[in-house]
Amino acid sequence: MPDTPRTSSTVGPQTYPLLSAIDDPKDLRALPPEQLGELAQELRTFLVDSVSRTGGHLAAGLGVVELTIALHYVFDTPHDRIVWDVGHQAYPHKILTGRRERMGLLRQKGGISGFPKRSESVYDTFGVGHSSTSVSAALGMSIAAKLKGEQRQVIAVIGDGALGAGMAFEAFNHGGPLDPDLLVILNDNEMSISPPVGAISSHLARLLSGRVYTSMREGSKTALRGMPNLRQLVGRWEEHMKGMVMPSTMFEELGFNYIGPLDGHDIDDVVATLRNMKKMPGPRLLHVVTQKGHGYKPAEHEPTTYHGVTPFDLKTGAMRKKSGAGKTYTQIFGDWLCDTAAADPRLLGITPAMREGSGLVEFSKRFPNRYFDVGIAEQHAVTLAAGMACEGVKPVVAIYSTFLQRAYDQLVHDVCLQGLDVTFAVDRAGLVGADGATHAGSFDLSYGRPLPNLVIMAPADENECRQMLQTAYEHPGPAVVRYPRGSGPGVEVQQDITLLPIGKGEIRREGRDVALLAFGSRVPAALEVGERLNLTVANMRFVKPLDELLILDLAERHQLLVTVEENAIAGGAGSAVTELLAAHGLAVRCVHLGLPDVCLEQAGHDEQLTACGLDAHGIEAAVLGEMQLLGMVPGAAAGAEHGAGRGAAKGARGL
Repeated sequence: MPDTPRTSSTVGPQTYPLLSAIDDPKDLRALPPEQLGELAQELRTFLVDSVSRTGGHLAAGLGVVELTIALHYVFDTPHDRIVWDVGHQAYPHKILTGRRERMGLLRQKGGISGFPKRSESVYDTFGVGHSSTSVSAALGMSIAAKLKGEQRQVIAVIGDGALGAGMAFEAFNHGGPLDPDLLVILNDNEMSISPPVGAISSHLARLLSGRVYTSMREGSKTALRGMPNLRQLVGRWEEHMKGMVMPSTMFEELGFNYIGPLDGHDIDDVVATLRNMKKMPGPRLLHVVTQKGHGYKPAEHEPTTYHGVTPFDLKTGAMRKKSGAGKTYTQIFGDWLCDTAAADPRLLGITPAMREGSGLVEFSKRFPNRYFDVGIAEQHAVTLAAGMACEGVKPVVAIYSTFLQRAYDQLVHDVCLQGLDVTFAVDRAGLVGADGATHAGSFDLSYGRPLPNLVIMAPADENECRQMLQTAYEHPGPAVVRYPRGSGPGVEVQQDITLLPIGKGEIRREGRDVALLAFGSRVPAALEVGERLNLTVANMRFVKPLDELLILDLAERHQLLVTVEENAIAGGAGSAVTELLAAHGLAVRCVHLGLPDVCLEQAGHDEQLTACGLDAHGIEAAVLGEMQLLGMVPGAAAGAEHGAGRGAAKGARGL
């Protein structure tokens, strides 16, 4: 099947009579209330059809179709601000705010982002990609509006999974006493990405499933249907009863007027409740209950599977298999973790709510007592591991590079300064394609390099990844193995472990004049260029400690050193090489290739590498351009077709 996704279906009046006429929320607000249910059906149908063509996030958006319509129907957006948490659920919001016809280019080069993005639309009031930021951002907007004398409503939409993060409670704790004009909507779907964990989620589930509360609520709704005055009266009674069912309601103790729970798929009730709450002053919280994947049976039955999808068959739900013949690096990690845990009972696995994405599913099944999903709480995950390490066990933290950023202080203070034995398996290092800048692992080498006691490794292929993981695990101190998203070059994985000497790289190819010092994922591309131009290629393996002897030897024998890494150039591995050369007073020319100092937009991973000059052609053009500047003649293997030289190098690195 071709890689190019199908284009989006035509949104015409025959297919979508209501949705096709909505180009912004003003059109939505012109509809009579009795048509909102029909609009919800059209929007849900369009969302499933569109994402089946492009891939993307599905289940979360399906769960908030009615809520999204109601928010834009009741509130005067964009004057009133809606702040979405994480952003996985924002596709219906995008469709209703003028981007319906661009959904065919969702998460693609030149298309729209998969997350709310301020530069994309005035309706995207806050850019998000990480969880649990919505309440803080919305509180900030509310405070600013009050100070400026502006009358506006500010609404934060946060899920029950995101509510488990400390940052959300910091905002609640701060916001209540300030008495802001702030509405927080708790979208309770009993799901984050992986199945939810923690006391908060369990408490909500117990409350909503309790027989007494459920029978009272459903009985009153049936008995009082068609009697609005009595329904309002019993609604007030219900709030008092809720205080007995759930004593000292947490949100009310924090200063928020709590209303709910409410069926988030009953659009009439949601609209009516939002209209009432719009008139209420101060901080308030509406608790709505939704179903992730609602309205599309495959997603209802497997919401985790349909959280993020490749293009799929609309009728069966069967997804197109992702390209890549070999195992992914995530699978390599998962296999290694299970193998090592079987041999060493001290191994404990930790993840911040990314069991599936980090390759921990099999481990969680085979070693349930040694598996710890801490929820969306990266800071806690790292310090939890530090505490474990203090007692002589060996924790392994499986975490995305972009999420480790959220626990930087804990990495510094709780792990590295104490030299504790924690292994970090850092997934999604480097560019991540369609997820764009918010999820790119662009900085881990830069923020990890200055930390004392920390060993940092970057594998060139799948086999080296397995050996590095074991090397990191057996190292008696903090160690990071950072590996990219997706599959590697497809080398055979050696099951028997060969520990790597700490801080030692290897020469993969001997050439002349120019040495390519490649770190991690860029080694195969560097080898390709080395073969064509007859260059020396080193697989550096370690970013910290560097193989100083190898670098100094290469500097003595070559006129030009070129470092290549899938990390920000600023402060990255190449910077470490330059610092070493300067410390030894060596004046050899050194050029750094890596990620430029910009936020790279979503595109295919290969497209992103090309844009950064990090594919084989970009590396080759950069090398040839530098050789021309130095008056060097390319090796005989270069061929006449490689004469692009200086101009091509400038284009490849011009970002």
